[in-house]
Amino acid sequence: MKVIGLTGGIGSGKSTVAQYLAKLGAVIIDADKIGHEILKSDAEVRRKVVAAFGRQILDPGGEIDRQKLGEIVFNHPESLSLLNQLMHPLMYDIAKTRIEEYRQQGVGVVVLEAALLVEIGWTSLVDELWVTVASEANALKRLQKQRGLTEEQTLARLRSQLSSEERIKHANAIINNDGDLDEMKTRVRELWLRLQSQGGRNSSPD
Repeated sequence: MKVIGLTGGIGSGKSTVAQYLAKLGAVIIDADKIGHEILKSDAEVRRKVVAAFGRQILDPGGEIDRQKLGEIVFNHPESLSLLNQLMHPLMYDIAKTRIEEYRQQGVGVVVLEAALLVEIGWTSLVDELWVTVASEANALKRLQKQRGLTEEQTLARLRSQLSSEERIKHANAIINNDGDLDEMKTRVRELWLRLQSQGGRNSSPD
């Protein structure tokens, strides 16, 4: 089984690449979704997060409002570090367990999609690292359109992360997402076919 780590800055088109890889036959593990699951299902973690950041992060139903939490952590590096300390060890364990489960099932290609994969040392979980990149201008456009964030909010998120240049130092493959959708698909298909030739077979692309 091949495990591909898919990472890139916010707004770099990482999720779009993951969606296309799923269509080609990969099994996707989304670290962000794992984080959502933990906040919803693990009462102890939720209690610690609320204790750390205050009840103002809760919505009217008592659930953690990730938009409100994001406003705090992306503007204060020490707060982001604290949140990562609370969440990432559990997220790592779940991701590792799921990878092993898919290995036992005989899956050919698993993609671990994680924005902070390099920063938090998850590269040990993957065989290859694919990095999506996009200009700051394009990332801004995507995020403002998709999430309804202001330019200030978007820039805070962009600049809280590792630079593309630093990620690329660790990359086995780079996917430039400044072009159109067809260009991205062509590049991803090339990488997928290379995986198939190396024996990572879930299915052949149509």
